[in-house]
Amino acid sequence: MAQSPLSAFSLHALAVPAALFALALPGLVSAQPAPDGSVAPAFSETIPNVPGKSMIAVVVTYPPGGKTPAHHHAHSAFVTGYVLSGAIRSQVSGGEIKIFHAGESFSEPPGARHDVSENASTTEPAKLLAIFIVDTNDTSLTTIDH
Repeated sequence: MAQSPLSAFSLHALAVPAALFALALPGLVSAQPAPDGSVAPAFSETIPNVPGKSMIAVVVTYPPGGKTPAHHHAHSAFVTGYVLSGAIRSQVSGGEIKIFHAGESFSEPPGARHDVSENASTTEPAKLLAIFIVDTNDTSLTTIDH
């Protein structure tokens, strides 16, 4: 049986509030808490009809006012964010800053820079499902830009 891509991945700085997306994945997504939020594993699967590609998802929870520093994802990563609750303010590659509400989604093409990723509310939490389509052998999905 093929090894789960999560057991081969080391997700570094998956970028949600200040180091929120700092995930190490030996075996299964192990979310490390961050000052401004949390990340929890959702699923990880190799894509059988697309050799060399995997789908990995995490649930990102932002507290009121929580945010992530500017970051970029693995060059192979196509990312879709689906807002589960609350509202997320997002800007990708210098484009328009938009607010997405529960039930709405946005995508980031491979190589994009995520300039703004934050809870649009200072009083209510927000939750986002982040889904990555990525090369199975990529070892770092997200890097905080300095």
